Amino acid sequence: IFKFLGAISVDLGKDRIKPYLPTILTPLYRELNSTYAEQDPTLKNLSQEIIELLKKLVGLEVFSLAFSSVQKQAHQKRAMRKKQRALQTVANPDIAARRKLKRHKNKAETRKRKIELLRPTYKAKRPRSHALKDLAMVE
Repeated sequence: IFKFLGAISVDLGKDRIKPYLPTILTPLYRELNSTYAEQDPTLKNLSQEIIELLKKLVGLEVFSLAFSSVQKQAHQKRAMRKKQRALQTVANPDIAARRKLKRHKNKAETRKRKIELLRPTYKAKRPRSHALKDLAMVE
């Protein structure tokens, strides 16, 4: 898709690409700023190359305005999601409590896994069954 976006932008040219610039930059920006553990470095390099190509094509000033608008939009979405999560914690405390319990359980499992990797002789105690715990009511 990134190659397609680059090819379309070159094909359209300097004047016709300007209205579509924020739409093209959105996935490129998302890929550049992603913090996933299993991120593909080739995608990051490709998005960086296409951004450089767009800079040369439309000029630095037009590119900067479009890129800053994409950045601002991403930050607003992130802030809105964070705010909604905080509001949901207040509005639905039972859902928030379940989410918190799940997060703590995953954290403990991750800690056990890391310890086992560092010390192969150590075997952490694992819960026998989650079936009864999952059925229990959270208060």
